[in-house]
Amino acid sequence: MTRSFGLTYDYRCPFARLVHDHVVEGLRAGADWNVTFLPFCLGQAHVEEGDVDIWERPNDDSGLLALQLSISLRDQQPENFINFHQAMFNHRHMGGGSLKDTAVLSRIITEAGAHPDAAFSDVESGRPLAVIKDEHTRFVRSHHVWGTPTFIVDDKAVFVRLLDHAHGDSIRATAAINRILDDIDWPILNEFKHTSVPM
Repeated sequence: MTRSFGLTYDYRCPFARLVHDHVVEGLRAGADWNVTFLPFCLGQAHVEEGDVDIWERPNDDSGLLALQLSISLRDQQPENFINFHQAMFNHRHMGGGSLKDTAVLSRIITEAGAHPDAAFSDVESGRPLAVIKDEHTRFVRSHHVWGTPTFIVDDKAVFVRLLDHAHGDSIRATAAINRILDDIDWPILNEFKHTSVPM
């Protein structure tokens, strides 16, 4: 049976990188999941009450251009999205790469098999920013989402941290995500947290 869930992301978040790596590896191997990749802007999450929203000053946010490009691919070039998505996380967290360098972002889009000119034109139109604002704001209100990575399953929202990525192992990746989804479905489990990082 297909398992449907949403999953928030911002390319700056190392914990999002680990979880999304498992999801991408699972999807590539044919995991029976219907995943909605949900943008969550960490810059907006840290705007102080009374300050101007990041949506009104997107160039002030170090991760918002990459997030907008990802939404362009998700919506308009979906067959190339997961390649770009994984490559962006790896670029940021394995190489410490910039999320604002347009030449680098264009190269990553091209290597993912997508068309950078179309993606950048879409960003220029303002459509992806409006989508990010809508989806970020909607799930903050409906599910009290406050960070990444958060799984959204029906009326439940669960923030999850893993300590390692999938290392290209699709069986391990699929098992890890299914285990998380099983725990989310377990009605009496509310919180499960180590008091220190397990060794």
